[in-house]
Amino acid sequence: MTTAPESLALLADEAASCTACGLAEGRTQVVFGTGAPDADVVFVGEAPGAREDEQGVPFVGRSGQLLDRLLAEELGVERSDVYIANVVKCRPPDNRDPRPDEIAACRPWLAHQLDLVDPAVIVTLGNFASRLLLDTATGITKLRGADYRYGNPPRHLVPTFHPAAALRGGAGVLADMRSDFGRARNLMMAS
Repeated sequence: MTTAPESLALLADEAASCTACGLAEGRTQVVFGTGAPDADVVFVGEAPGAREDEQGVPFVGRSGQLLDRLLAEELGVERSDVYIANVVKCRPPDNRDPRPDEIAACRPWLAHQLDLVDPAVIVTLGNFASRLLLDTATGITKLRGADYRYGNPPRHLVPTFHPAAALRGGAGVLADMRSDFGRARNLMMAS
């Protein structure tokens, strides 16, 4: 029987040669995901940036530093205790938003990651992840502050702002993120 870490590694190897969309042409490498393969919580962001593309790890820049701080302060965990992935696995040029065809091409990778990790809680970081997983056009400002059922078996999904929004938006956005992380912590503890 293949274990979750082995299965994630096999899936990452398969994704490394993906050419399902045009993002493959400009990438340095696929930024598949990182963290505990049996994590209770998975964080899903939008897309890798330049530093992530270089290092092959999601959330390694300023947004990642803020995410790491919130993990420690609000959940009492380190990055290695959670699993972190993105909606798309390759960097869009000039950090533009991912296009619908790119999101559609990467969606199966994310679905497989979520199935293999099988978390109790999924935290979506920003509009793209929240809209994709909740299958809605509603924006993050209206979605956040609640938890939703996702998947089968049902899991809790907690939408919150992307850390980059907190870096730009100041204390109010950061306070909202802290509240959402607290919601995720409480759901993890109840599961």
